[in-house]
Amino acid sequence: MEIVAVINQKGGVGKTTTTVNLGAALAETGREVLLIDLDPQANLGTHIGVDVNEPRKTIYDVLVHDMPLSEAITATAEPHLSCVPSNIDLSAAEMELVSMVGRETLLKDALEVLERESPGRYEVVLLDCPPSLGVLTINALSAAHRVLVPLQSEFFALQGMAKLTEVIGLVQRRLNPRLSLAGIVACRVDRRTKLTQEVLDEVRRYFGDLLMETTIRPNVKLAEAPSYGQSVLAYASDSNGAADYRQLAREWLGERVSADPVPEADAEEGAASNHQAKAAEQ
Repeated sequence: MEIVAVINQKGGVGKTTTTVNLGAALAETGREVLLIDLDPQANLGTHIGVDVNEPRKTIYDVLVHDMPLSEAITATAEPHLSCVPSNIDLSAAEMELVSMVGRETLLKDALEVLERESPGRYEVVLLDCPPSLGVLTINALSAAHRVLVPLQSEFFALQGMAKLTEVIGLVQRRLNPRLSLAGIVACRVDRRTKLTQEVLDEVRRYFGDLLMETTIRPNVKLAEAPSYGQSVLAYASDSNGAADYRQLAREWLGERVSADPVPEADAEEGAASNHQAKAAEQ
């Protein structure tokens, strides 16, 4: 079982979108994939068609009430893809766990029990982290083998990366020696702009081959898919968004992908996506 933390302390950079759609792309290859939502906003469950307002067991019960992880797993409508949802209760977990012994490794312990009870049940576990470096994120880093960082191709792309890499290094030294920063994926990449190329060049200058060849283009279907409770692969299988995440999955699995950019989204689609993204931020 490979455990991957999808993390960036900046909000709105594509963490949940990447967790869901990379997970769906890996599941499409026949791998059993488990998504775990560690963000109190609970967007992952909504994105994948789980009604987070309906009474159900969540990751909060696992971390705070010591409930077995297997009891919180919910099937999705997409083959080979399951999830452990979150809800607003998780926002109180930071305070409730403050005096708990071993609070940094609660998720790691729960995943180890799951693997011990059901060996090989899941090949990949993707952890959708909150936009902070608190105890929930530390739990994800303590449990993970690899870290994937979605990064938006904008002026402030590198802001906070120094702190993030520092925290990853600290967790690696003190809690989880097997942890490694394995990849940075640039999201909402519009190669028609000069700024985008400058940002990508700067990221590659600092992080070298950690910047993945695959980039995620602005895409209307990516923005629409969550409102239908589906990954973009299920909602619009032939869209640019689906193609990008399939390519990201291949690269993540170690397959060689083309370094040449795939054709850009058309201007109307890019403009519509930018409009929806701005509306969502308001």
